[in-house]
Amino acid sequence: MMAYSSKSKKTGKKLVDETKDLFKTYSQKRETWANHAQEDKEFRLGKQWTSDQKRILEERGQAPLVVNRIHPAVEAAKALITANKPQFRVSPREDSDNQVAQAMNGLLEYVWQISEGNTMMRRVVDDYYVTGMGAALVYVDPMMDMGKGEVCIHDVDPLDIYIDPNSRHPFADDAENIIISRLYTKDQAKALYPMYEKAIKNASTESHQTDRPSTGREDDGEISFPEEPGTQTISNFGDSDEYIRGYERYYPLMIDYYRVFESFSGDEDLLDEKEYAQYLEQPAWVVNGNIITEAEQAKLLIQQLKQQYEQQLAQGRQEGNLELPEEPQIEQITFKDLLDNEMIDVVVVPTKRIKQCVIMGDKHLYSRILPIDKYPIVFFMNQHTRTPYPMSDVRMVKGMQEYINKTRSLIIAHATTSTNTKILIPSGSVDMREFEQKWAQPGVAIEVDFDQGQPTPVQPTPLPNELYSNEQTAKNDIDHQLGLYEMTMGNSAVAPHTYKATVSLDEFGQRKMKSKLADIEAGLNRLGMIAIPMMQQLYTTQKVFRLLQPNNSLNDYVVNKRLYDDKTQEIKVVNDITVGKYDVVVVTGSTLPTNRMAQLEMYMDAYEKGIIDKQEVLKKTEVFDMEGVMQRTDLIQQLQGQIQQATETIKAMQGDLQTREREIYHAKMKAEIEKTKSSLKGTENRAKMSGTLFEKRLDDALGQVKQEVAETSKQGSPSSSPKKKQS
Repeated sequence: MMAYSSKSKKTGKKLVDETKDLFKTYSQKRETWANHAQEDKEFRLGKQWTSDQKRILEERGQAPLVVNRIHPAVEAAKALITANKPQFRVSPREDSDNQVAQAMNGLLEYVWQISEGNTMMRRVVDDYYVTGMGAALVYVDPMMDMGKGEVCIHDVDPLDIYIDPNSRHPFADDAENIIISRLYTKDQAKALYPMYEKAIKNASTESHQTDRPSTGREDDGEISFPEEPGTQTISNFGDSDEYIRGYERYYPLMIDYYRVFESFSGDEDLLDEKEYAQYLEQPAWVVNGNIITEAEQAKLLIQQLKQQYEQQLAQGRQEGNLELPEEPQIEQITFKDLLDNEMIDVVVVPTKRIKQCVIMGDKHLYSRILPIDKYPIVFFMNQHTRTPYPMSDVRMVKGMQEYINKTRSLIIAHATTSTNTKILIPSGSVDMREFEQKWAQPGVAIEVDFDQGQPTPVQPTPLPNELYSNEQTAKNDIDHQLGLYEMTMGNSAVAPHTYKATVSLDEFGQRKMKSKLADIEAGLNRLGMIAIPMMQQLYTTQKVFRLLQPNNSLNDYVVNKRLYDDKTQEIKVVNDITVGKYDVVVVTGSTLPTNRMAQLEMYMDAYEKGIIDKQEVLKKTEVFDMEGVMQRTDLIQQLQGQIQQATETIKAMQGDLQTREREIYHAKMKAEIEKTKSSLKGTENRAKMSGTLFEKRLDDALGQVKQEVAETSKQGSPSSSPKKKQS
C-alpha cells in the first residue's frame, strides 16, 4: 500500500498557507470562465431566464417559456459517444512479457469495473459538452478490499478544479500546481478521511459562503446546484452544520532515483531513496570467490561445501594422510560492501514525480509522492483555447436557445390573444355591462344603437411564416453544433431507400462526432498510462480478481502468483506486474455505437467466403447466453462429425460388402464352372472309356471276323475240296 507521510507542524503550516494563497490567486483568474461554466450548466438544465427578463415578459402578457433544446441534444451526443465501454490494449515495452501484458490488461479492466467506469465516463462527457471541460482522477482508495486498497477512477466537477492560469497544455502538464477544492461538512470530511478524524475536528471552520458564481437565472422547477446559498439541508446531528474547505494539491518535483547495475549478475534496477537504502542493507555471501545473493541458495551451497570438507577430512584421517583438504572460503557481507568494492555501479537519476498534499481547513493531513510523472487528474478539453479555460458547445448555442424561448413565448401569446376576438365599440352604441355578460353566450340578442356607430371586430396581425421556420433552423443549428444530424437522431424520413446508402450516410454524419471522440480517446489513453504505474506500486502481492464478460460469465485472473520450483529450489512469480514497462491505447471507435446489422452482414459475408467460422459470426450477435450457445454449437458439430464419420464407415462397409458379394458370386460361378468342368471331364472320361470299350469290342469283332475269314480260307484249299463240295 502507498505510504502516507505527515510533516512537522512548522512545515505543515507553511504548506497550508502556501496552498491557500495559490487557491485564492487561481480562483480570481478563472472567475470569468467559472461564471460562463455555471451559466452553461444552468442553461442545460432549463434555468434560462433571468428575473429581469421574466418580469418584462410578464408585463407584456407573455409567459417565460423554456423550450429546452440543449438538454436533449447533449443527451443524444453523450449517448452516441459513450454507447460502449472503451476497449483498452496493453502492450509491453522492450522485453516485457506478453502474458504479463494480458494480465495487466485484465487488471485495468477490473479497475474500470470497480470504479463504475461507464457511469463515470458519462458524467465526464456531460461536463465536456456543457462546461467545456471533463475531468477524471486516478487515485488509491485505502479502505477497499478489506484494507488492502484498490486503484480507482472517479469524475471531478470542473468547478472544483483550479489550474495554474499560465498553463497551455491540454492536459496541464506544464502547470505548476493543480488544486481540487470544495466545501465539506465536518461529518463528510471525517467519513472521507476517517484516520484523521481528530485533526478534522480541530480544524478551523468557515461560514458557508459559496464560491460558485451567481448568474441570476431562475427556474420554476426550483433546480438547485451544489453550494448555492440556501440549498443545503442543515442537520442537528454532529458537526454537519460546520463547513470546512478541503484542498487536494498536486505539484511536480524532482527526486533522486538510483539506477543500480550488478556486474556479477547483470541485473539492473531503478530504486527510490527508501528502496535504495533497503537495497544496500541486503545480505550477500562470498563462497570461494563467487557472489551469491539468494539466501536459500547460499544456505544449500554452504551446507554442501561443509559436508564435502568433513568427508574429505575424515577420509584423510582414515588413510593416514596428514595433508588437510582446502577449507571452503565463506564470508557474509552486504550489498554496501559490494558497492564499496566496485562490484555495483550506481548512477543518480533526477526523476520527475507528482506530490499530493491533502489539507482540511488549516490542518495538513498528509503528503505523499505518487509513482507517476503526470498529473493524476486527466482533462478532457472540448474547445481548447491554449488556456485552462476551454469553450463548451453549450456556450456556443445559448444565443440560439434564447431565440427559441422568445419565439415560442411570442407564438403562444399571439395564439392566446387571437382566440379572444377584440371588438371596437362606439361610445353609447351598446350597454357595455349587458354586452360583456351576453357576448359569449350563443344565440343571444344584444340591442345596438347603430346611430351611435357599429361595433367592429379587430383581426390580429398574423405571424410571419419565417418565425416558425427560423425556430426550426435554430433547433437544427443547436444539433449541428453538437455533431448531431437527423440520421444519427433516428429520423427515418430523411433515410435513403437502400440499406447500404443509409449506413454510408450515417457514417458520414458521424465525422464531427469522431472529432469529439479524438478528445475523449486521448483522455482515456492518459487514464490508462497513469493507472498502470499506480497498479504496479499497489498490487505487489498475489491478487485474484474476476471480470464479468458480455455474456454474463466470469473469468478469473491471477497476478503476482508465487510458485516454488523444485528443480531450481527458487520461488518464481507468475504474471509479475510489478516490473516492466507497458503502453496503453484505446481501440479507436470502441465507445461509439456499433451498427450491428452492418457488422453482422460483413461477418456473414466473410463466413460465406470461408474467411471466418461460425463462432466468429456468433460472437457478433445479441445472444444472451453466448458461451452456452457456442458450447452447444461445438457439441452439435462434434455429433455431426461423429455422424459423418459413422456414415463414411457405413459407406465403406457397404462397399466392402458389395465387394464381398462380388467375390462370393465369382466364387460360386467358379465353383459351378469347376463343377461343370468336372462333369464334362467325367463325361469325357466316360466317352473315352466307351470309345475304348467300343474299340476293344470292335477289335474283338474284327479279330473274330479275321479268324473266321482265315478259317474259311483254310477250308477252301485242295485238301479240303470234298468239304467245299459239301458246303
